[in-house]
Amino acid sequence: MIEELEELLEEIGFEAETSVLTHRQAQVLALRERGVSQADIADELGTSRANVSSVESSGRENVAKARETVAFAEALRAPVRVRVPDGTDLYDVPQMVYDACDEAGVKVDHTAPDLMKLVSDAAGPAVSGRQVSTPLIIGVTSEGMVRVRHQE
Repeated sequence: MIEELEELLEEIGFEAETSVLTHRQAQVLALRERGVSQADIADELGTSRANVSSVESSGRENVAKARETVAFAEALRAPVRVRVPDGTDLYDVPQMVYDACDEAGVKVDHTAPDLMKLVSDAAGPAVSGRQVSTPLIIGVTSEGMVRVRHQE
């Protein structure tokens, strides 16, 4: 299994020197994404299930931080930034985004229902039912990509 795992990591271009993941985190996450149990990974890697759990948790945290960093970088260069205050009805968000995009001359290729789902999914617990419970910043790149960040 280890040989196949190393071939997979090489095939997908994992390089520990440039990654936010350690080599062990990449191994564990690759196996977990393929449905291998933590106990089986521990046996294969010669460690404990608790250690595999810890490595997996740290790896997922690093991936989340990397995604947030990318979202931040994209928001910096996005010509459209829409601030959505807490208490806003999710159904009002698409029009806010469309208006800002029209003003900036940016095309967004999402219907209102698609945009509400995208915002709700990306915002996670910042949207409860139809209500935005934590302020959001929605960025739209010049290519029309929509990014959602929690406003701190």
